[in-house]
Amino acid sequence: MRALPSAPVEKVIVTYKSKAAEAGSNTAAKSDTAEKAAKTGEKLSFERRLSGGGALVDLGDSATKQDVTEVMAAFRADPSVASVEPDIRAYAMAVTPNDTDYTKQWDLFEPTGGMNVPAAWDKTTGSGVTVAVIDTGYAAHSDLATNVVSGYDFISTSADARDGNGRDADAKDEGDWNATDNECGTGSKASNSSWHGTHVAGTIGAVTNNTKGIAGIAYNAKIQPVRVLGKCGGSSADIADAITWASGGSVPGVPANATPAKVINLSLGGASATCPSVYQTAINGAVARGTTVVVAAGNSNANASGFTPANCANVINVASTSREGNRSYYSNFGAIVDVAAPGGETRRATDTPGTVTTPENGIYSTLNSGATTQSAENFKPYQGTSMAAPHIAGLAALLKSAKSTLTPAEIESAIKANARPLPGTCTGGCGTGIADSAKTVDAVTTTPPAGTVFTNATDVTIVDNATVSSSIAVTGRTGNAPAALKVGVDIKHTWRGDLVIDLVAPDGTVRNLKASSSSDSADNVLTTYTVDASSEVANGTWKLQVRDVASGDTGYINSWSLTF
Repeated sequence: MRALPSAPVEKVIVTYKSKAAEAGSNTAAKSDTAEKAAKTGEKLSFERRLSGGGALVDLGDSATKQDVTEVMAAFRADPSVASVEPDIRAYAMAVTPNDTDYTKQWDLFEPTGGMNVPAAWDKTTGSGVTVAVIDTGYAAHSDLATNVVSGYDFISTSADARDGNGRDADAKDEGDWNATDNECGTGSKASNSSWHGTHVAGTIGAVTNNTKGIAGIAYNAKIQPVRVLGKCGGSSADIADAITWASGGSVPGVPANATPAKVINLSLGGASATCPSVYQTAINGAVARGTTVVVAAGNSNANASGFTPANCANVINVASTSREGNRSYYSNFGAIVDVAAPGGETRRATDTPGTVTTPENGIYSTLNSGATTQSAENFKPYQGTSMAAPHIAGLAALLKSAKSTLTPAEIESAIKANARPLPGTCTGGCGTGIADSAKTVDAVTTTPPAGTVFTNATDVTIVDNATVSSSIAVTGRTGNAPAALKVGVDIKHTWRGDLVIDLVAPDGTVRNLKASSSSDSADNVLTTYTVDASSEVANGTWKLQVRDVASGDTGYINSWSLTF
């Protein structure tokens, strides 16, 4: 942890006893300050009365420590003074963690491709929230151990589990290696163990400020390893049961989860044109129990709609971005993607598959060095939407910790609404942009402005190369609209850069809210604009006007609102 600066004391706070004249009279306090100045030889001045009743006394910027000590002694010697203390300085605590490899975690802090995590730590670090990592299980790691709670092994086939039995209470990662090609089906390749679940867990909840390793996004949250992936992957039946159990639901033959998770991370998937009902039922149950479900979009450079559970409803579907803020070359995309997060690129798209040519651009996290079975712990960079999803799971934990009443829908909406546009490019759709941790946390912890809200939730289809509008009739207001009129916009569109959005006042005055941009390929407009409408009469018909300047993409105005 970085040492705090040593700032000189320039003022003291004097609290007088309640019956003293100086306690209620600024004139008396000024007179007493003058007396103390004469006594000590210091240039003292009464500055102001504080809300708690104390008097703020200025010593000037040239006061030494000895001067401060002498002045405080003079006030303390006065029988009418209850207390005197220095006016000390405080500092924002979002400082650089002392974890030795934190500098490799560009995904947390770099302004271009990072997720603005450190600035969120002033308000929340994930305390009180459990995040279930439904994955390969847990390889013991000292940079995770104190944040790990008991999980479960849901692999029902002994041969796949490699632990000599079926389901049990030990979520230890036994390795997911394949000894030979075609062992897991035609076209499968021999491979070493990935220790995938441990890498995912580190991004979410690695122990932080322990002078080793990395920092976790929600480093005071708890990680619950739930094992579903073993030799040759995992079955949808096992994964669905794991989702149910992790969120506090009942699974036949399995003891109840003593520490149900409020966030589930699913960095897994397979090809499927639709979401299997076994997945959707489990996900719906988890969300109904108040658990946010985060899913990786997939790594096939294809539309995420063809992969599951990415194509299931009630999930936060996460695409991957590179250090430069582009969609990662491998990341799936599409209208069903909700948001993007750093997933890294350990090689360039044109480099030989399987090579690692740019390790510094990957996502650095906790791992194990064993080729097949567990060996020594280590750290390595990986790439993938599997690495992007835990960034969002970690952010969800920060949000739930900061405001425990948030529902999964509210968490998803907040993350999407406060994302920033990709600084690079995303062909195909990367949701609302790269998630911004600090902005999202601020949004859910800040009291929204009071006022009357007028809403139109009737869908209006947006037509290519045409202008459409949606109207709100404002009544019952007096005078003009506010100088900070809030215009909430929820537009579903597969290429928001095509859209020009205007607010039209009752007298026909047009105020532009959003211009078109050929480089903004993200989906949807979900945000709130602030408009100075103080020159407009409040009552009357206001319109949200949307013009699509291109063709080939579809969408509609889902809803919009005015807050007076």
